[in-house]
Amino acid sequence: MTQLLIVGGSDAGISAALRAKELDSTVTPIIVMADDFPNFSICGLPFFLSGEVADWRNLAHRTKEDITLAGIQLLTNHTATAIRPQEKVVIAVDIEGNEKLLTYDRLLVGTGALSNRPHIAGIDLPGVYFLRWMADSFAVEKHIAQFHPKSAVIVGGGYIGLEMADALVLRGLNVTLVEHNPSVLKTVDPSLGEMVRAELQRHQVTVATGVSLETIQQQGNQLKVFGSNGFEAIADLVLVAVGAKPNTHLAQTAGIELGMTGAIRVNRKMETNLPDIYAAGDCVETWHRVLNQNSYLPLGTTAHKQGRVAGANAVGGNQEFAGSLGTQVVKIFDLAVARTGLRDREALAAGFDPLTVESEVWDHKVYYPGAHQLRIRVTGDRQTGKLLGAQIAGHYQGEVAKRVDIYATALFHGMTVEAINEIDLSYTPPLGSPWDAVQMSAQAWSKASHNVISVPESVRS
Repeated sequence: MTQLLIVGGSDAGISAALRAKELDSTVTPIIVMADDFPNFSICGLPFFLSGEVADWRNLAHRTKEDITLAGIQLLTNHTATAIRPQEKVVIAVDIEGNEKLLTYDRLLVGTGALSNRPHIAGIDLPGVYFLRWMADSFAVEKHIAQFHPKSAVIVGGGYIGLEMADALVLRGLNVTLVEHNPSVLKTVDPSLGEMVRAELQRHQVTVATGVSLETIQQQGNQLKVFGSNGFEAIADLVLVAVGAKPNTHLAQTAGIELGMTGAIRVNRKMETNLPDIYAAGDCVETWHRVLNQNSYLPLGTTAHKQGRVAGANAVGGNQEFAGSLGTQVVKIFDLAVARTGLRDREALAAGFDPLTVESEVWDHKVYYPGAHQLRIRVTGDRQTGKLLGAQIAGHYQGEVAKRVDIYATALFHGMTVEAINEIDLSYTPPLGSPWDAVQMSAQAWSKASHNVISVPESVRS
């Protein structure tokens, strides 16, 4: 019987344990985790804090009882402090400081990621929060319930920052969002980022771009923040959401190699350089299916898939991770924005000859009430016609997420942009058109690719 030990009880760890148990009923996976919240949806934290999810317990993908009934042993509130690969031992410490030695035949490292902590003076003051784990969300919720803040400054215009702007507005706060880049949501092109800015401003969110926050100071019961270009603001609460970095300390001290991105290097079987040690989730590099190389793409969907592969291989399987495309979607008030694959600049850096074409199309036949316009940017290679990526922004009821999934499916199978027109998609006037929006945008790209011989780099977006 294989002794499978897993460090980390989030997406990758739970997925690995469940898959291993499915394939080998004699295995009893043991999951070591630093907190008491196994398999919780961290992506759902903004919606708990907004009040849209009334009970934080509903964020659990599975309860503890569900997990243990599946034949998985949970060792909660234990932090793994060291791995001894030659002895096949992991040292874990409980909240009282007591050490426990855990042996393994196969080990999975799923330690996830940590919030980036920018160099801002005063970042540790009371009233300044990060948002990564359940404990973070409880701290923010407690602050709101206890002090009834009227205003907040959010540092970072990425996914979490934008969702929290939405959440805190719903809670009745005046929100200022600060982003050091020229536009918010830098994972999409500026034209779509400007749509996000407009949606934020439509809901009275103050947006300050091109600003780097430098100092946070206590001013009475409030916090005063200072940034570049003379930026100043006063708020009752500050939330810092400037991305994440892989949590690799445990792995690195055990001799597990890191890759160029600073995350754990794994092959497509999710194996590390050390025998019988696997790694998966936000702590590892991810095989990019279009680039055919490793990158760092910390996504919950990716973590689930990688964990499933690692769990299968840990009990004798021979599976490979199929790769990620970086497919993402976010909802900000009434706007949804999604992307998959490569943007123009990313494709150019990878050696492609990219062309990106933007189209505005209706989500369904305009004669049927409630039609919304979608803005779609398709990126393809001019030499081969191969699809390289897509971005969509539009009303959240316009099936933005599912439409970007069509592009993601096409990318997964290496299709050309023109071939998207051959996909047999459904149609009824209240929901679409005979040529779906993704196909009309593909046709716009094909037309432009025949008419444009070259595009100067200076105008590429």
